[in-house]
This record gives sequence, structure tokens and C-alpha cells, in this order.
Amino acid sequence: MVVGTALGYLVGHLLGISANIGGVGMAMLMLVVFSRQLMDKDQLSAAAQSGIKFWSAMYIPIVVAMCTRQNVVAAFDAGALAFIAGLAATASGFLLIRPISALGPRSEPLPPIEQEGK
Repeated sequence: MVVGTALGYLVGHLLGISANIGGVGMAMLMLVVFSRQLMDKDQLSAAAQSGIKFWSAMYIPIVVAMCTRQNVVAAFDAGALAFIAGLAATASGFLLIRPISALGPRSEPLPPIEQEGK
């Protein structure tokens, strides 16, 4: 994460922006590449593999939350019209869930997940 953040600030500096540009993404990419190499060589313990899977699963929600926060701040700074447009887009997304899901074929529900240890 430290290396990714440093690279993100370096990219920002090279572009003339005083911000971290893609540091979290670069850190996640390095995690995936290096962990895959270590897993292929069988040099990672089961606990380390479990931790890497956890952080891989957490990456997308964290980035979405960070982007959402920045978009809300930008909307407030831009004025009421940008904020109302964002609310309208979100509301339409919620309202379109049912019609879009009706386009696909009906399927059987998934079977219940078996509990480990039972």
C-alpha cells in the first residue's frame, strides 16, 4: 500500500496534479501479481492466502465508496442541478431493477449453502 501510494503521488506529480492518481489501484495490482507468483511457487501459507482473498474482495467496495464520496462533494460544489441529476440517476437505477430483471428467463432458486462442520 505504501509503494502504491508513493507511485500514485509520483504519477500525480508527473501530471502536474497534487493528488494520488491510482495509488490504491497500483497497490492492489502489485498485491495480485506478487501473491500469484508466491502462490505458484507454493510460498504462501493458508493464512496469508486467506488474507489476500479478503483484501481482494474488499477492494471494489472501498474504491466505490471513495469515488462516491468524491462525487457527492463535487456535486455540492457544482450546485443544486448536479446534485439533483445525481439523485435522479440513482432513483432511475433503482426503478429499473425490476424491468431489467424481467427481461431474463426465470430460473430455479439456488440451493441453500451447506454449513461447514455439520
